[in-house]
Amino acid sequence: MKFVMTQAVCPEGMRLLEGKADVYVADHGEPDQYMDEMKEADAFIVRIGKCDKNVIENSPTLRVIGRTGVGYDSVDVEAATRAGIPVVITPGANNRSVAEHAVGMMFALAKNFVEAHNELKNGNWKIRDANKAFELQGKKVGFIGLGAIGRETQALCKAIGMETAGFDPYISREYVEEMGCEYYEDYRELLKVCDFISIHVPLAEATKGMIGVKELSLMKKTALLINCSRGGIVDEKALAEALNTGRIAGAGTDVFAEEPPTTDHPLLHAKNMIYSPHSAAQTKEAVIRMADMCIRGCLAVLNGEKWQYVANPKVYEHPKWAER
Repeated sequence: MKFVMTQAVCPEGMRLLEGKADVYVADHGEPDQYMDEMKEADAFIVRIGKCDKNVIENSPTLRVIGRTGVGYDSVDVEAATRAGIPVVITPGANNRSVAEHAVGMMFALAKNFVEAHNELKNGNWKIRDANKAFELQGKKVGFIGLGAIGRETQALCKAIGMETAGFDPYISREYVEEMGCEYYEDYRELLKVCDFISIHVPLAEATKGMIGVKELSLMKKTALLINCSRGGIVDEKALAEALNTGRIAGAGTDVFAEEPPTTDHPLLHAKNMIYSPHSAAQTKEAVIRMADMCIRGCLAVLNGEKWQYVANPKVYEHPKWAER
């Protein structure tokens, strides 16, 4: 069998394929550029770039697509399902890493680490008198999305003495309140009362641009926004404007609508903004867990197993799987 990868997984993951498959590593996120390889692929691992309808329909031997993460907006899942191809994902593998990253950004903003670091390097010792740092204990953090990563982040925030509140249309009030989290039916009401907002929803039609000019105007002037979910959920131009005009106090993002962002991207030049290169899930531990789950899942599918961790469970209703 043959595996094609947009980018190599970690060595621990690559070792799982030794003696089992031929592997082609493209180091390129556009499979249109190596369709000769895709025409012979049994499995396609998407770490960077995309897997669109054209790739799926023109890869005649393709039987499984793997994503090293829980997000799968880079894969045309509908086209894969029509073709009977499971899209393997790795839920839970990076929960802790992303949660720690989100809380780390909260600390960095609250303690004014980035400005203090840069000013001290330039000889400004008096930045210590800026009077911008504050404690997290007792501050209220609102979660937009309380899936696995949102819940992990909420637990960490709770453990350091923060008050927590949450919005998730797919989770009951009772479940949210059992976490010790104040429940909100409308995330816009949540925006009005919280010191931090932390976003943990997938990118979909319902969530695209859900934080825009109107929503940012509802937040406290002292509030801080954290996005370790997906770019496109936040209107980046509106956020840059809100930061530069002092509409909100600061923000941190690990994600951008277009990645990598261009050097003139407005958020890269906004006031009181910190960012990382979509690396929240890239801890050593999470990378190994994601690669392990992804490769094992793809191998299982290629061996005829209905692997449970897929983005499109209805794929197993396809005629290709009817007799398995």
